[in-house]
Amino acid sequence: MASGSGSLVDRMMGAAFLSVDTFEEVEHDETATLQAGLVVVIVAVAGGIGALHSGLIGSLGVAGSALVGWAVWAGITYLVGAKLFHGTATWGELLRTLGFAQAPGILLILGFVPLLGWILHLLVPLWMLVAGFIAVRQALDFGNGKTFLTVLVGWLIYVALAALVMR
Repeated sequence: MASGSGSLVDRMMGAAFLSVDTFEEVEHDETATLQAGLVVVIVAVAGGIGALHSGLIGSLGVAGSALVGWAVWAGITYLVGAKLFHGTATWGELLRTLGFAQAPGILLILGFVPLLGWILHLLVPLWMLVAGFIAVRQALDFGNGKTFLTVLVGWLIYVALAALVMR
């Protein structure tokens, strides 16, 4: 499935290997939003399969919350980064880069494998965090300091909103 100049698989690999060029490419390719959404869905399904050991309801919860979480996180990051810290991104640019930043999460499909699953559930979120940091930095055209502040403030807002919703 090609879109713009990069196929979905090539872009997922580039994002997983933390390629700045890949994040720049998807940031500027407005047609890549569908691909980014597909990455989120693929990762959600992989996470759902990997979480089958927690039961069907747990698996559906993992998969179902991924799309909503992606859109909300991109929106919060846009508001904090572009409006508060004066970055240059649009919501769509953040949606695309942050969608592809989830690419390492496809490995969570192996989450049910004894020992390997535990290691993956520890390392893959960290890998995705680094990819997300690069995604935010490239989309907002920030240095590392402003990117860190954007992610930190955005995360605090996200956690606060999640706490309100979970009440």
